[in-house]
Amino acid sequence: MLDDFLVRAALAGIAVALAAGPLGAFVVWRRMAYFGEATAHAAILGVAIALGFSISIFAGTLGAALAMALAVTSLSGRGLAMDTALGVAAHAALAVGLVSVSFLSGVRVDLSAYLFGDILAVGRTDLAVIWAGALAVLALIGWRWTALLTVTVSEDLAAASGIDPGRERLILTVALALVVAVAIQVVGALLIVAMLIVPAAAARPWARTPEAMALIASGIGAAAALAGLWGSYQFDTPAGPSIVVAASCAFAIGLAAPRRG
Repeated sequence: MLDDFLVRAALAGIAVALAAGPLGAFVVWRRMAYFGEATAHAAILGVAIALGFSISIFAGTLGAALAMALAVTSLSGRGLAMDTALGVAAHAALAVGLVSVSFLSGVRVDLSAYLFGDILAVGRTDLAVIWAGALAVLALIGWRWTALLTVTVSEDLAAASGIDPGRERLILTVALALVVAVAIQVVGALLIVAMLIVPAAAARPWARTPEAMALIASGIGAAAALAGLWGSYQFDTPAGPSIVVAASCAFAIGLAAPRRG
């Protein structure tokens, strides 16, 4: 069954959607979309590092994304406005990554595959890595779910309850870096954040509890992955952007739906 490239692509898209659903809910609740953008843009720099040192793309993007997230957190703690730090970091990382790739001699690189994803080229090893990363994110968020929710509601309340807000922010940072690393082949560095925020935003009108929003976001993301792949196959469109278009349609439907009281 796994010899069928469409089946492998579908399984990869579902894996990313399952991990991005609950994490995306926290990104929306905590207004971390631009933070995620900076982390995702660093993935291109990670690709350049991986190709330059002949290591796995997953390891390179994970290291670069994690380093970027920690660097932005450090910069914001030095008196620099968060939006300024994120703007500088996001675009600098993307530009440096693109320039670095051009200096790699003897290596042919299809940048569009890393910018917009190449889910149809996912192999068995890639699929195993994607699922392992997605399950790690789900396990991490499930383990710290209550603490993460408490910190999201109020850091003062979390501190009074004996929860370290800094530790929980670090856990979210690690989870975000993992999602970036596993999602780059599915939707690409430029659209990773869309898979985090669009399904979560689409789930919001239908959810009454945080848990419901996380589950619905995962479901919408998985459905968008399958619908996007179907549309790509039928109309010969790019798979990664097609997945995001399908998720955006779900968001539009959510906007049109009557608000729940």
